[in-house]
Amino acid sequence: MNNPWKDINLSDYESHMALDSVKQLQAMNQMMKGQLNKYAIQSVMILGIAGGNGLEHIDSKKIKKVYGVDINAEYLATTKERYKKLSSILQCLCVDLNSETEKLPQANLLIANLLIEYIGYECFQKAVKVVNPKYVSCIIQINTDDSFVSDSPYLHVFDGLESVHHNMAEQELQSSMETIGYQLTQTLEHPLPNGKKLVQLDFCRNNIVER
Repeated sequence: MNNPWKDINLSDYESHMALDSVKQLQAMNQMMKGQLNKYAIQSVMILGIAGGNGLEHIDSKKIKKVYGVDINAEYLATTKERYKKLSSILQCLCVDLNSETEKLPQANLLIANLLIEYIGYECFQKAVKVVNPKYVSCIIQINTDDSFVSDSPYLHVFDGLESVHHNMAEQELQSSMETIGYQLTQTLEHPLPNGKKLVQLDFCRNNIVER
């Protein structure tokens, strides 16, 4: 089965996410600023990078390597075009995390924002074990109703996602990470205009907490 994310136009996706009634693009941008600047790292991998939202917060004086991973090659091409200033450190990788996790390189920090919903806990565990980061920072969406996609003029663009979507729960994600040796160190919540909320969960390997 072809992954539905390969067929979603980036412009439609970003336009939906930026609507005043959704405001996830704006929220994710600010949350990623915090994710990228919290830890003393030299390399970071961003799973499900899409169009690169948030990459402007990369401090290239501190971070020497950025891996942008996505299943959609067109998204990655746009990311490289948008962030030419990062060309010396940004490497985009077209990888299907459901079947190609072994292609992932290692990195100090692994970021996965609104990504685990579409691959599931087990697949994410495999990716974490391959990348072997010291820190993992995830953002998941908690739904207050039956729909995981907010109502908008672009709603039907996302019709195919139901076939790959997994409902998320903070405790389940925490438990799945503990199973592979990662301890929860921080939880942040960001309410959204439509009643949904984004929850950021940060983890550290071997119980080493950054001070």
